[in-house]
Amino acid sequence: MIVSYKYRAYPDAITEGRLNTALDTCRWLYNQLLEECNAAQENGITPTMRGTQARIVPLKDENPALSGVYSKVLQMVNSTLWSNIRALSQTKKKGRKIGKLRFKSASRYRTLNYNQSGFKIDGEQSAITFSKIGTIPFTMHRPYVGTVKGVQITRSGDNWYVIIQAEQKISEPTREGRSVGIDVGLDSFAVDSDGTVIENPRFFEQSRNTIKKLQQSVARKKRF
Repeated sequence: MIVSYKYRAYPDAITEGRLNTALDTCRWLYNQLLEECNAAQENGITPTMRGTQARIVPLKDENPALSGVYSKVLQMVNSTLWSNIRALSQTKKKGRKIGKLRFKSASRYRTLNYNQSGFKIDGEQSAITFSKIGTIPFTMHRPYVGTVKGVQITRSGDNWYVIIQAEQKISEPTREGRSVGIDVGLDSFAVDSDGTVIENPRFFEQSRNTIKKLQQSVARKKRF
């Protein structure tokens, strides 16, 4: 099970500039790959995730800024694109009318995803070092638990946050003693697997005479 821990981050002016540049570069890549997918479909070609992944390296010649972003982060841009494509396809299969996937504006692309590598967490100093970005201090208001699988750095308004994704093992509940099966019936209230019988209390039958007298009393009363 993956659990996310979100902490407020405090990049300095230089590091924040690198973050914003990396975000803009990743947004360009996302939109470029989406445009190529749309063009392929219009020409009767079915795009694939592997195909768009292979396009990242040659696109570095077209946009040298891509070389300034950690390679795993660029791969996660492609992964995010295809996750959105699959989600849109599933929505259409449910009968909902939806147009094409939208291109990302600057305000709608806010996260760099470091999956499995490209980061180093210093718990004692409460800081994370991101490849090709730098070291960013953050407030660890509570410790994370588990094996770290990835870290995201995201912008929300004027603030920055780091999200540590940790894998945690789910422990099986321990059982004490032995198990007993119970069968609920009509003749007997319950019978367990050891043969113990719990008799039906038959509350209605025991209360029948009392209920009858109360109903007769209500019937004799005058209505106003």
